[in-house]
Amino acid sequence: MSDEPADGGDAANPVDEPETPPESSDEPLPTDNEHETESDLPVETDGEGVVGDHHEHGGDPAYPDPDDDVGGISTPPDDEEMPLADHIEEMVLRLAVVLLVGSAGTAIGLLWASDALEYIWLNVFPYTVAEVPPPHVYHPLELWLTRIKVSALLGIMVALPMFVYQCYLFMRPGLYPHERKYYLAAVPTSVVLAGIGMLFSYILVLPVLFQYFTFYAEGSANIAYALGDTFNLIITLIGFLAIVFQIPLFIMLAIMMGVTTRRWLAQKRLYFWAAFAGLSFMFTMDPTMMAPILVALTMILLFEGTLIVLKWVGRE
Repeated sequence: MSDEPADGGDAANPVDEPETPPESSDEPLPTDNEHETESDLPVETDGEGVVGDHHEHGGDPAYPDPDDDVGGISTPPDDEEMPLADHIEEMVLRLAVVLLVGSAGTAIGLLWASDALEYIWLNVFPYTVAEVPPPHVYHPLELWLTRIKVSALLGIMVALPMFVYQCYLFMRPGLYPHERKYYLAAVPTSVVLAGIGMLFSYILVLPVLFQYFTFYAEGSANIAYALGDTFNLIITLIGFLAIVFQIPLFIMLAIMMGVTTRRWLAQKRLYFWAAFAGLSFMFTMDPTMMAPILVALTMILLFEGTLIVLKWVGRE
């Protein structure tokens, strides 16, 4: 008999015992968030650069481009902080350029001031040339002062586009590219509107005004027009209406740059009418009240006409 155990076959081929599960670990299973890199995390900014411990793989923090919208605030490409003293110095220098150009125009105007006086005098009165009353001079320097005033009007006409352009250069670093285009387009437009305002005053307003003066005093007194006082009124009206005719341009620029809207201007029209009347009575006062009334009506018509045009083109 064999001495091998009966279960020898089991010893040769042992039954596989079930594997024990690995010991449980307290560490959480990896999630998808652990695979995020540091560059995928949100970056805190202060409007000028990166704040905190986040740095790019170059060692230096990355600063935004000036044209980028950082933290909800966008800045013009050339905008930079300057001390107040530097701003004032730049403004004074630019105004000096405008005054220099205006003075040069005034000096040139003095060469033809006498001819200009005669031409204006003969054309603002509602008479034929033979019936125009002669000017009266009441003090020795009145003629020369009047020549200087008429020449200064030419200087203002020459200096106006330079003033607008110098204002553009002063504000240029704080303007966005589209705002710069608007402002540059406004320079020739401003000159054209000023010329239209002067012609409007000379061709329409002044003749109507002197016609009223003549009717007001005719039959009750002999009219003697003083040279200095008459030209003071003429120059004031011509110069003031050159500025008044900038109203459409100012409104257009304000709306294009997002400063205001046509709807807001229409809602506040009565305030603007009151301001127009106050300005006209302040700068074009005469004893008959006709000049400020004509100027105030002109300002209101320009304001309302601009609003009508804006509504017609669909600007709200």
